Amino acid sequence: MRKRLIVSAASALSLLLAVPASASGFQPGADGVGDPYYPTLGNGGYDVSHYDIRLKYQPATDELEGTATILATATQDLSRFNLDFALKVSEILVNGRLATFATSGDQELEVTPARPLTKGSQATVVVRYKDVPSTVEKYGGYTAWRRTPDGAVVAGEPVAAGWWFPSNDHPSDKATFDVSVLVPNGTQVISNGVLTGTTSQAGWTRFSWRENKPQATYLATLGIGKFDITRDTSAGGVPVYNAYSKDLGENAGAARASVERTGELVDWLSTYFGEYPFSSIGGFVPNLPTSGGLETQTRILYGPGLFARGSNASIVVHELAHQWYGDSVSLSRWSDIWLNEGFAQYAQFLWSEHENEGTAQELADYVYASRPADDPFWTVEPGDPGDENQLSAAVYLRGAVAIQALRNTVGDDTFFRILKGWPAERRYGNATIQDFQAYAERISGRSLGDLLNTWLFTPAKPPVGPVPNGGTATAAAAAAADRGAGQPPAEPKSWKKIQDAASVHANLK
Repeated sequence: MRKRLIVSAASALSLLLAVPASASGFQPGADGVGDPYYPTLGNGGYDVSHYDIRLKYQPATDELEGTATILATATQDLSRFNLDFALKVSEILVNGRLATFATSGDQELEVTPARPLTKGSQATVVVRYKDVPSTVEKYGGYTAWRRTPDGAVVAGEPVAAGWWFPSNDHPSDKATFDVSVLVPNGTQVISNGVLTGTTSQAGWTRFSWRENKPQATYLATLGIGKFDITRDTSAGGVPVYNAYSKDLGENAGAARASVERTGELVDWLSTYFGEYPFSSIGGFVPNLPTSGGLETQTRILYGPGLFARGSNASIVVHELAHQWYGDSVSLSRWSDIWLNEGFAQYAQFLWSEHENEGTAQELADYVYASRPADDPFWTVEPGDPGDENQLSAAVYLRGAVAIQALRNTVGDDTFFRILKGWPAERRYGNATIQDFQAYAERISGRSLGDLLNTWLFTPAKPPVGPVPNGGTATAAAAAAADRGAGQPPAEPKSWKKIQDAASVHANLK
């Protein structure tokens, strides 16, 4: 009798598991997080807490073999979930059991676990894959994986992860990372965070990196090649790790003269933005034919072309500023890009002021006066530029002038409290422009809606430029008249480097 009861219970369990997931309340996760610019980026139904990425890479053939282990929590009852990934997958396990999978669209990897995931449960997802990343093109011919003469580099905005690890590829789902890469002896690996160790085995060397603070997937990077490495610690105690391709040619000296100032500049920025939020900082300059760069977290990518005209500390300031504005405090949706680029550009205004090459006010006046009202520049709304203008010069330059207008409105004391307080209050999280407005209004005690709407959400040149603190629209008009009708102010010495920064990220999109 007891045996019959056990058999009956097992039969009942079998019948329960055979019920379609949808009939028992389980549903597939969404194939995107609903970003207004990129609806299929990211996925619904789960949050990732950690990525463990183990790779083997052969530079001679560009063959990449990997196993990614993803730790996640289900945020709904899940019958199926998606990962964003572009490479060929051989096997997926969910909680130790083989899962079935299929692909769709540009990067949708649809995973059906052997057992549905209940809301709140922990999931360990293991994905095994092998491919030649440089041959994989998505989104109409785009690839974030670029071969170099001695290896490869992967970085890009808004997408890059899909060419080397499966992920929930949207800044709203940040996680910690372990990245371990096996390469032939004589080749090195650069990634985010801290190098935790190297081991050698039979002609190969494994480099292991760890980023122990939350990181958006597009900010994860990989540089593989032959590098000269420099290590130091800033005066403020931040470990600095820089890497330069051994074959940078005529740009080598200017690159080093710029990037080797990282420790000095991160300490200087800390006086404006507060304590540096991560465990290390540095940059790498690969042998890559680009003038692009990206604020990849803790280990910034600089294209050699950035230094074609000589040293460029200003661009280093820009990318370092992102470590607070963009990396530690990340945007909630891509339409909030002003929170990244406006403030990084404004950091260059502050650096120009520090170097006596033009004050922030002079730079803001120059941007405003040098573009007539019918210039298409003014039709781009920095607060919602659209995906086609996400990296437009207007987001950077008009966005920075908006910040100067804010400074003039609230006064220096309050402005610099906002500048430092915002990344402290939102550290390691996400935010929207509306969140920033609410914070700035709370600190200043002023309503800022009209100001920000004029500068960020109006597709037209504001009727008056960023009037200095205590000034008036009449005074600003009088100053313009003194210069002569149609005559912009003199070009600040720092202008060309500041203007160049507005195209840096576009070269890696």
